[in-house]
Amino acid sequence: MRSFAPAGALRALLLTTFLATGLGAQAQTPVRGGTLVVVSNPGEPAVLTAAFNQQGAVSAISTKIFDGLIHFGEDFKLEPELATRWDVSPDGKTVRFTLRPNVRWHDGKPFTSADVKFSFDEVWRKIHPRGRATFAAVESVETPDPLTVVFKLRNPSGVVLRALNSGESQVIPKHLYEGTDIVQNPWNAKPVGTGPFRFKEWVRGDRIVLERNPDYWDAGKPYLDQLVYRIIPDATARYAAFDTGAVQYGVLMPISINDLERAQKNPKLRVEFRGYDWLGSSVAVDFNVRKPPFNDVRVRRAVAHAIDLQALSKVTTRGVAKPGTSPVLSTQGRFYTNDLPAYAFDVKQAERLLDEAGLPRRADGTRFAVTLDWLPFGESYLRYGEFIKQSLRRVGIEVTIRGQDLPQFMRRVYSQNDFDFIVTHRTAMGDPQIGTDRVFWSKTILKDVPWSNGSGYSNPAMDGLIEAAHEAATEERRVELYKKVQRQAQADLPSFTLLENRMYTIASKRLQGLATGSDSAYDSLKNAWLAP
Repeated sequence: MRSFAPAGALRALLLTTFLATGLGAQAQTPVRGGTLVVVSNPGEPAVLTAAFNQQGAVSAISTKIFDGLIHFGEDFKLEPELATRWDVSPDGKTVRFTLRPNVRWHDGKPFTSADVKFSFDEVWRKIHPRGRATFAAVESVETPDPLTVVFKLRNPSGVVLRALNSGESQVIPKHLYEGTDIVQNPWNAKPVGTGPFRFKEWVRGDRIVLERNPDYWDAGKPYLDQLVYRIIPDATARYAAFDTGAVQYGVLMPISINDLERAQKNPKLRVEFRGYDWLGSSVAVDFNVRKPPFNDVRVRRAVAHAIDLQALSKVTTRGVAKPGTSPVLSTQGRFYTNDLPAYAFDVKQAERLLDEAGLPRRADGTRFAVTLDWLPFGESYLRYGEFIKQSLRRVGIEVTIRGQDLPQFMRRVYSQNDFDFIVTHRTAMGDPQIGTDRVFWSKTILKDVPWSNGSGYSNPAMDGLIEAAHEAATEERRVELYKKVQRQAQADLPSFTLLENRMYTIASKRLQGLATGSDSAYDSLKNAWLAP
């Protein structure tokens, strides 16, 4: 078997030194104690476990409460967390994890392989928005002893290990969830994890408080006594809170793009663009292909031609974001291809397609009216919606913009399918099998599961490509198939990528010890500390 484990004491010392410096600061001795105030972004979470709910605010908080089996260092390097090592058989069909001994849940119960198997069988495979695609090659999970987990695969899979960090595949405690409705379980709002911080209280609409876990397996960590997540809906107020020192940390673009330049010049603040490689953020339009007018691909293509993506980037992000070209982002390296059907800004072509679809202009110049629902992740999504509205008006499509709170948005799209089209957020998660399949595979049309195939798109040709990629004998073949997936997606266009985001973190210069690995936007903060 190929073994993966820490390279030794020297490497551990170097890693600790690197982490302690965080965001380019000078190495110093960490100061114990204190409360770090964090802005909850985007908005207030629905629950506090990302095991099945992948809302950004959920992941940003729950990764402090729950550890993953592994975590990512620089350049997607896999490093130990709850698993101290993993061994892959020569044929790639068996992955054996050795779990960390003497780890306890926050309620004192021991963490064992049974928790991992339960999470896989009942959560990741069944109700996680991406789990069916991510773990498609896994036939079973075995637990020969309390500290060993064995994944049995029907074919080698390049994606399984990349999905086992705490942001993507959280392990939840079997003893609190077994035999319950997992989505409705009350422990989702008062979670019990294995991570460096324990849940203390949640005052709805105001704050979520986590406290130091004194029994954390990584001795001496965390340094901070408390994390207080503040709910501050207004972007202007969020920047003011950073400026005054009332808030010291925020991820996932916690301030308006209009305040970004001010933050970069503020001597009390740091702006960090690292830590988002694994997340791979983008903005997309999803069409409800179950009903007119967007059940006609010509109408979807017309909408794509009617939107000037360069202008969209300039107007809404001041040019920080890049125009989208594919559902697989350009940052995903070997998987990405630009050899795809493209939709250049072309109003005349949009008009022709709408005419061909039997939707001519009426006497008042309009063709039809639709409603656009925007994801309530801050005012930026409203701005995207307003830009789209103005763009489509030029080709005779009247758009009504509808706003609502996040739970209502999620119900409308993923439970009731009561929408025409939406402007939403998409994450790539380091691999198209994790981030792309869920949008285009018919088996991910999952009622009540946010970030699944909300469009209702189903095409046997696409299903065949995706399922062949899941069973590919080599990584080279998997890459080739995902390039075909992109071509099919761009031809059918149930979802249209508008922008590739360049996300950022804002931190007080007092805050030290932040990680900068590929998924460090979801850093556990166990190494973080506040300088006097």
